Amino acid sequence: MLGGGMGDHSSEHVLVIPRSLFDQLGPFHGFQAAPDPYLAAILDPANNSFLCRADAENDPTHKQIIPYALFQHGDRFLHYVRGGNAGEKRLASKGSIGIGGHVNEEDFHASGSLGWDLYLTGVEREIAEELRIGSPYRQSIIGLINDDTTEVGRVHLGVVHLFTLESPDVAANEEAITELSFRTLEELLERARDGFLESWSRLIVESMDQVLAPISPEEQKLPQ
Repeated sequence: MLGGGMGDHSSEHVLVIPRSLFDQLGPFHGFQAAPDPYLAAILDPANNSFLCRADAENDPTHKQIIPYALFQHGDRFLHYVRGGNAGEKRLASKGSIGIGGHVNEEDFHASGSLGWDLYLTGVEREIAEELRIGSPYRQSIIGLINDDTTEVGRVHLGVVHLFTLESPDVAANEEAITELSFRTLEELLERARDGFLESWSRLIVESMDQVLAPISPEEQKLPQ
């Protein structure tokens, strides 16, 4: 989730890009199913840096890079409600289908490098902090998500991952993740219409035909 779990993250330093880079690459609203040109630039160490999170959350001249992972088993998608102690207070009590959070300097120290190694280290850490996954899975990066219409969205850019699970063996690993369950697309669309989902989740659910279209064993594999 945006911001991870409990605790004060104000002193955390998080991975950002200049907003001007996003504008040069081609700004968009909602789900973008062609991530490669963006990712090549975003994860180039020459284009990103670490910024104090307390400053970044109120700085629209930068975009914080957020891995945003979806989990699918059969025709159902993992859904949860952000508890009141969620790291991003502006999203508390909202429904979500995305797990993830900031890439930070801890990930740099763990990976020992920048670029893709740094990013994928952050993805693994965030998911391990928030979920216990007992199922085999395959993972793909399927797109990006952006929403400049909200206070939270203006300072974040999401990289959308899809985890395809062989079984629904998933449990919450944080108190801030509540009411965890797998839901059909019809159920999620109803929640979106009712205003129950956070904006990124709503935009993804409403674009699910595009979200799933790129997926094949040959496409969008993560770098080794």
